[in-house]
Amino acid sequence: MQKELREAFNKNFSDEKYAAYVERIENLHPGSLDFRNAETPIFVPKDFTQKMLDACEDIIDVIVQPGFLSLTERAIPKDIVVQNETAYSDFIAFDFGVCENEKGELEPQLIEMQGFPTLFAFQVFHTRFTREYAEVPSSHDAYLNNYNEETYLQLLKEIIIGDENPENVILLEIYPELQKTRIDFYCTENTLGLKTVCLTKLIPEGNKLFYENNGRKIQVKRIYNRLIFDDLHQQKDLGNIIDFKHPWEVEWVSHPNWFYRISKFTLPLINNRYVPKTVFLNELKEIPADLENYVLKPLFSFAGMGVVIDVTKDDIEKVKDPENWILQRKVKYADVIQTPDIPAKAEIRLFYFWKKGWARPVGTHNLSRLSKGKMIGTRYNKDKEWVGGTVSFFEK
Repeated sequence: MQKELREAFNKNFSDEKYAAYVERIENLHPGSLDFRNAETPIFVPKDFTQKMLDACEDIIDVIVQPGFLSLTERAIPKDIVVQNETAYSDFIAFDFGVCENEKGELEPQLIEMQGFPTLFAFQVFHTRFTREYAEVPSSHDAYLNNYNEETYLQLLKEIIIGDENPENVILLEIYPELQKTRIDFYCTENTLGLKTVCLTKLIPEGNKLFYENNGRKIQVKRIYNRLIFDDLHQQKDLGNIIDFKHPWEVEWVSHPNWFYRISKFTLPLINNRYVPKTVFLNELKEIPADLENYVLKPLFSFAGMGVVIDVTKDDIEKVKDPENWILQRKVKYADVIQTPDIPAKAEIRLFYFWKKGWARPVGTHNLSRLSKGKMIGTRYNKDKEWVGGTVSFFEK
């Protein structure tokens, strides 16, 4: 995105340097890097960054308004409402595509947002290694709002661990050793001192939850939640897992209900030029004549499953639960990252952290992804190079 830095990086690139870079990442926890690491970071100019940040603030204005909870009550599926909901989401991620508008100019467009964590700990190491590998100049930084590696990790610890003993705090997932993002779990354990626990290993006693470690039964007081319920429902033979409707004596970070409140469900509530026009399907007054410019998305899905890109009138009429679907104006991803063969598309995920006592969340860091497929994501980029996970460095 910044011509001089892009040309300099591409000129100095070599397969040998890239292999050493990936090996360094893999050595964080051998055998756990289960997604492709892209060959290059993204260099983002100041004006583009500011457009993303301004859009985030407009969205946050909606989230912090007094009526937001009632507006999003329907977002949470009734069969999975979790008790002891918090008043805010500790973490929010905003995904922006690097897009091209009608004038051929680059601009951010919000693709999705989620009141849910992402690869927060892994990205610390990833950023450090990428900065050294790509020889990123001091004029650019991956952190936002003057955060750096030290202050970012301190804030992450304050939010996740709080005042608890780290052994009473767990990272919760389902079969964590099988998850593609498991390298982040190990990085989280190493940096924060907590343990990763599988949902099937939780031990309920009365209103309390416990887990075993080295023969000891330890009470769980805080849960750093990485469990996605949409994903959980696809699992089979889970056995006797805990009843999430029970009022367990635990604090959630972030509370599972916020995964739904801040999500695709929130998009129709936002009015910003960098947020594509979105409508609940059951509130659609008439089917647009130019359906080729829209995408149809289910509100409750995981990793892009169920999304209809080439929408037809028949697709819309076949939907049996239109209140659970949105019709969203398509964006045009820009072929913006020059690579040795064809250009790559880019998506930038901004991390926002919300510490107890703060009036609103604050931007801290990012992860980014490159794609040459029809959609961003591993399944759409198989056997391609210069695609996968990366990090953006923003011009200061």
